[in-house]
Amino acid sequence: MIYVGTCGFSESMKKYFEDFNTVEIQQTFYKLLDVKLLQKWKKMSREGFIFNFKAFQGITHPATSRTWKKANVDVSKLKDRVGYLKPTKEVFEFWKKMIEYAQILEAKVIVIQLPESFKNSNENWENAEKFFKNAERRNFEIGVELRGWKENDIKKFCKKFYVIDVCDLNLRVPTIVRKVSYFRLHGSYKNGKINYYHKYSEKELIEIKEKIKKLKSKEIFVYFNNVFMLEDSKRFLSLL
Repeated sequence: MIYVGTCGFSESMKKYFEDFNTVEIQQTFYKLLDVKLLQKWKKMSREGFIFNFKAFQGITHPATSRTWKKANVDVSKLKDRVGYLKPTKEVFEFWKKMIEYAQILEAKVIVIQLPESFKNSNENWENAEKFFKNAERRNFEIGVELRGWKENDIKKFCKKFYVIDVCDLNLRVPTIVRKVSYFRLHGSYKNGKINYYHKYSEKELIEIKEKIKKLKSKEIFVYFNNVFMLEDSKRFLSLL
C-alpha cells in the first residue's frame, strides 16, 4: 500500500482529509501540543486516514539550534540536557509525550529528524545506544532521518537500532528496506543545500514511482515537503 501526502496540512483540513490518505504533522517538532488539539484532528479525519509526525526537537536538537525560537518550552533551563538523543530525564520525558501523541493519533511512524550537527561520532553513537535501549516502543515504527552521513553508516545505524531509514528518493534509495518505507521529498539539491522551490517534473515523478515499485515494503509513505508540495503530491497521486 502506498500512502501519499504532504509535510503539514497544505490546504484546509477538511479539503485535505478528502484529497489525501495521510499527513506528516510538523507542529509536534516545534512545540508540545495540547492533546485536545490532536484528538480534534483525529476526530475530523476520515476512516483509514493515517497520521505520522515528527518527534519534538527536545529529543533531537541541542539548545543552540535556531529552531527553538518557535518552541513553547523555556530552553534556557534545559541547556545541555536536550538534543542528540541524549539519555537524560528531560529527553525521555519528551519521548513519553510522543508516545501519548502516537496513541491518540494512532500513528504508524514517529520520525526522528536529526540535525546535520549530529555527527557520526562515538559520543552520538553512545547516546543513541542508551536512548534506543530505554525508549519505550509500542504499536508504531520509528523512522530516523540522518543528514550528512555516509550510506554505510546510515545502514549500520538503522540496522543496529531497528529503525526506518527515512530519506529523499531524489538523493538515494533506503540503505535497508523494512516492512515500512518512509520518504520525505524536499525538492532538489545544489552544492549540498536543499532547494525547496523546486517543482518536480513529470519525468522526476515517474522516476520516483519506478523506484518505489521496486521496494518490497508492505506500506510506503511518500511526503512532499517543497514549496509546490500540494500540486506535486496530487500530480504524483494521479500517476499512481
